[in-house]
Amino acid sequence: MQPDDANMYWDLRLEALRNNPEAFATSYEEAMSKEDPVREVSKRLADADSFTFGAIWDEEIVGMMTLVVQDTSKLRHVAHLIGVYVSPVVRNKGVGSQLLQKTIEKAKEEGYIEKINLSVVTNNDSAIRLYENAGFETWGVEKNALKMNREYYDEQHMTLEI
Repeated sequence: MQPDDANMYWDLRLEALRNNPEAFATSYEEAMSKEDPVREVSKRLADADSFTFGAIWDEEIVGMMTLVVQDTSKLRHVAHLIGVYVSPVVRNKGVGSQLLQKTIEKAKEEGYIEKINLSVVTNNDSAIRLYENAGFETWGVEKNALKMNREYYDEQHMTLEI
């Protein structure tokens, strides 16, 4: 995705925060309280150290995934997969798998990324299956990683060597 796609991205981000609030560190209310969120998104989409992919279905954005690389020399070989979401209207239709494959291909193309790390809430079975099918392995579980409305969510940490 490019900076010009910021409005489209922001709309899907808000849908993600409404539909699956337990899956993201940011709440819908926090996102809505930002002064100029679309401008922030546009700047992030222009960042040379991140790659955001969007899935289009019937001319609508229905999925997104971002690969972020650290800018320090000792951490540059590790990328982080963040902001993953697929709209319920296209779940189980291969959209997530295609986004993930494209993201992994991009990491390989960059030439300096050696592994991709991610965190996923442990109750998101379909996402965990998606990652495992792509070769990701679990290296740990963080208990009570997220807290929302007095309820805790554990996160599974996964990695893929590329």
